[in-house]
Amino acid sequence: MTKEALAQEIMQVAHLTGTFTLRSGTISNEYFDKYLFESKPSLLRAIAQHLAPLVPKEIEVLAGLEMGGIPIVTALSLETGLPAAFVRKKAKEYGTRKFAEGAQVYGKTVLVVEDVITSGGQVIVSATDLRNVGANIHSVLCVIDREQGGKEKLTEAGFSLTALLTMSALKAAERES
Repeated sequence: MTKEALAQEIMQVAHLTGTFTLRSGTISNEYFDKYLFESKPSLLRAIAQHLAPLVPKEIEVLAGLEMGGIPIVTALSLETGLPAAFVRKKAKEYGTRKFAEGAQVYGKTVLVVEDVITSGGQVIVSATDLRNVGANIHSVLCVIDREQGGKEKLTEAGFSLTALLTMSALKAAERES
């Protein structure tokens, strides 16, 4: 599947219009229901195939953020062979009490993986938490950058962002379909 065809399919499957409150509190007239594209095996596979070449060679661990980043990081782990860590918003209060499950991140070069970036707020919090437990955060990789300031906020916080698709690219693909 070409990148353009992937963008068209994501728009067809997961782009909703209406009135939505985003995690950042912003009201938007459009929304990407990431679970609609993450739950479709053929689409999730195509996303992982397109993300894999964007993973820097020095990465040792992929870290997917709860909850939308988990299916993406799992598919990307299968595609690349790199181990995955699953990052909670806060440590669980029982058992191991970890906020990062799966692959060890301490002392490892880690790529943070997310599905959709709007403001970047949760990514900054989680990447900082990972740094605080000894992970060497290389950068952040996402499927969709909504181009609403998240990339700039991540840069200000010391994290670079690579996006497979931007809102501009998705809208262009939708016009071409």
